[in-house]
Amino acid sequence: MAGMTGVGRLEVIAFDAPDIGKLASFYEELAGWRVARTDSDWIAMRTPEDKEVAFQLAPDHVPPQWPGQERPQQFHLDLLVDGYQEAAKRAVELGATHLSDGATWITLADPAGHPFDICQRDGVGPAMDLYAVTIDAPDASALAGFYAAVTGMEVTYDGEYGAQITGPGHRGVEYNVMFQPVGDFAPPQWPDPQHPQQAHLDIAVENLADAEARVVELGAKLVNRDANGFAVFTDPVGHPFCLTVP
Repeated sequence: MAGMTGVGRLEVIAFDAPDIGKLASFYEELAGWRVARTDSDWIAMRTPEDKEVAFQLAPDHVPPQWPGQERPQQFHLDLLVDGYQEAAKRAVELGATHLSDGATWITLADPAGHPFDICQRDGVGPAMDLYAVTIDAPDASALAGFYAAVTGMEVTYDGEYGAQITGPGHRGVEYNVMFQPVGDFAPPQWPDPQHPQQAHLDIAVENLADAEARVVELGAKLVNRDANGFAVFTDPVGHPFCLTVP
């Protein structure tokens, strides 16, 4: 997949939340993220590596119930730190909920209910790196191929545990996006509040009309064109994503 141009570049990973200020404060305290942009219904934050994660106001947000698929997580973040057990304890003190212990990671839910993993990575120091956003999929390989074609990122892993794409985003910062196979995958049914999206990707493009045609060719479905200059699509398995013109 190397050398692909893509339709656009990954701009931001956005999670829905009923209280975006509370969620932003949580990640600021836990992981050292800083606020980059804010308005009444959106807070964009930058990680120490300059990746961008945003929180979108969703007053009627229904949190996931991990690990089931009745109200699935859909997306989760993988954070790296040297000293993951101590970091997980601090996360709980800041308002996270402990969900599960892994071999070298701990799964928690943030104050909005989104699961995330704190994973051990020797030598990274006390600051937390955002390794990847991980997206649930019925076929991880196929969805990785779709997003590689959309974003111009390269498939860097495709195997037993899922798939991963890696490459520069909209501002030139390198992102990892992982795809996790889920056997009984249940897609969001956006904008149905009973089956809401939990998160979505914003893809920055130069020309919205051209980009719309290309993502539809790749298997996306148009859901809505917004007057503010972006368009909402669902990917081939039902996750919403947006094409935006920065």
